[in-house]
Amino acid sequence: ISMYSRGMTVREIQGHLQEIYGTEISPDLVSIVTNVVTLEVMAWQNRALERMYPVVFFDALRVKIRDESTVRNKAIYLALAVAPDGTRDILGLWIEQTEGAKFWLKVFNELRNRGVNDILIAVVDGLKGLPQAIESVFPDTTVQTCIVHLIRNSLNYASFKDRKALAGALKPIYTASSAEAARQALDEFAAGPWGQKYGSVAQAWDRAWEHVIPFFAFAPEIRKVVYTTNAIESLHMQLRKVIKNRGHVPNDEAATKLIWLALRNIMADKVRSVRQWKSAMNQFAIVYGDRFTAPHN
Repeated sequence: ISMYSRGMTVREIQGHLQEIYGTEISPDLVSIVTNVVTLEVMAWQNRALERMYPVVFFDALRVKIRDESTVRNKAIYLALAVAPDGTRDILGLWIEQTEGAKFWLKVFNELRNRGVNDILIAVVDGLKGLPQAIESVFPDTTVQTCIVHLIRNSLNYASFKDRKALAGALKPIYTASSAEAARQALDEFAAGPWGQKYGSVAQAWDRAWEHVIPFFAFAPEIRKVVYTTNAIESLHMQLRKVIKNRGHVPNDEAATKLIWLALRNIMADKVRSVRQWKSAMNQFAIVYGDRFTAPHN
């Protein structure tokens, strides 16, 4: 299964087993095993979901996939959710040529069809049109720009030697106690030496500001859940380790199997639950009331 998930053909799997183990397996047996993976992926991708998720991180990573005779850099869409009990779960994965709000809309409608009625906070990467796509399917959802993505994108504007100092100059913005204090910190950054040197950074924060400021209304317990994107960052890192040595994957089906098997191993890890979730639960109950506390199964 592992070999096939990496895009190996039936003939390649046979040859590999013969060479390494001196074992000959019929093509029919290989096909049966790999068909089981296909069925498991389909069942996972179409399973019923919770009615409500407190937080869902929507993100995409790039994978080189052969499309007919051309290797294309396709987007793998992932939805990493925090469930009402504090456990993390991957709601699904989807493959598309490019990352765009139109395709994300398809993803949101699929989640709705699988039973999701409400998402309290959706954390996104700032893609244009994505907040509107979420709101069209989940109108009550708070859309929050991912602070970590915004910081990383800001540092991309700077030379390597300036990045540490620039990161320090940005910190007063996202650690502010309120939206008003954050606005003042952003204005001071823009007027200061780093804002003058890298004016595009302040402009990027300003453009995203509408979906940055919800963060400042949250209690520290909720902020930690929203800000700490270690889960999805770690997820991407582990997936890239699985993918990078292959160069490219032969087709979308092989890519889906490869990533699903990797996700299955990753999400079985004992760090699956959010830390100090009980404290966050109390704050979600206060802020969102019945949307959080009503039965969701």
